[in-house]
Amino acid sequence: MKQTPPVQAPRRFDVLAVFAGTTAVAAIGVPWYGISHGYQPALWIAFVVLLAWNGMSITAGYHRLWSHKSYQAHVLVRLAFALGGALAVQNSIRQWCADHRNHHQHTDDIDLDPYSARRGFWYSHIGWMLRDYPATAKDYANVRDLDRDPVVRWQDQHYAALALSLNILLPLAIGALAGDALGGLLLLGFLRLVVSHHTTFLINSLAHAWGKQPYSDATSSRDNTVIALLTYGEGYHNFHHTFQWDYRNGVRWYHFDPTKWLIRGLAWCSLAAELKRVAPEKIEQSRAKMQLKHATERVIQFRLINKEQWLALLETEYEQLVHVLNEWSHCRQRWLEMRTRDLKKRWDETELHHQLQELEQSLNMRRRQWRLLTQQFA
Repeated sequence: MKQTPPVQAPRRFDVLAVFAGTTAVAAIGVPWYGISHGYQPALWIAFVVLLAWNGMSITAGYHRLWSHKSYQAHVLVRLAFALGGALAVQNSIRQWCADHRNHHQHTDDIDLDPYSARRGFWYSHIGWMLRDYPATAKDYANVRDLDRDPVVRWQDQHYAALALSLNILLPLAIGALAGDALGGLLLLGFLRLVVSHHTTFLINSLAHAWGKQPYSDATSSRDNTVIALLTYGEGYHNFHHTFQWDYRNGVRWYHFDPTKWLIRGLAWCSLAAELKRVAPEKIEQSRAKMQLKHATERVIQFRLINKEQWLALLETEYEQLVHVLNEWSHCRQRWLEMRTRDLKKRWDETELHHQLQELEQSLNMRRRQWRLLTQQFA
């Protein structure tokens, strides 16, 4: 008996038109105009500024502020992010956050994750927006908390007008000021939008396919420095999926995460507050757990004669590392709390501080032993 083929989700011709139109103009019109007329240096400066504005509005605003509530921001900052998000043309704050929270709740689920990586690179990059899939249906039940923000409500109500004005009228106006209105529209309107779209979309696609998983392999998320360079720090995606409430994605001091630096700068200016950070011992414990898993897999893969002894040694060293790490964490927390209550006291001379120093020395020794042991199976 002949089977009926599955019904395809209906196409979204409005979205197809936007992506096809902007891409065609950026690929053909922008270089043609550049060769025939050239672009003013002021327009290239404006291109970088607008690209950073709309990009950071997504990463620092839509993503870390509204989706994950990893910090609180002043109303002027929220307004700037709301306008920059409309400039990015990636939907309103409410719709973007609803999709993203579903993504974290159902990561990699073919039917429930709006941009599931298990459906392939094309789907997770852009294909999920080109049809009305069930997973992308409008449902704001998981973002009711955002409805209390007047900036979110205002942007949602006026999103279409804001997006059109900021992507057409603003580039034309800046171009006119530079003496080239059409050049402004092509460079600041079309090229900027296409570059912004596809670099942001890499977080949903490539950051779930290429890179390392130092913190967890529960999802397909990866850490990748190259993607971080293109996405204002969002490329440390394995860390983010493991500790999604942290305002940082690049947790190391040397990680390229300008979104983290922006949020920290806003806090210094009293424009952001309540920055959430994962406790350092939880991060270190997650890394050690993954190192244990990889080392164990290698021991089994190598088929060593003394396999059982190696496995027992790995497990013992891991448990001792975690034990000392937890002791150090509890002692450090008590010391910080006591020091906060009495700033005048010389807490560096207390017994608790000496205990903390001893635990730090013990922890450093355990770290060295663990590193030397696991490096043998790297």
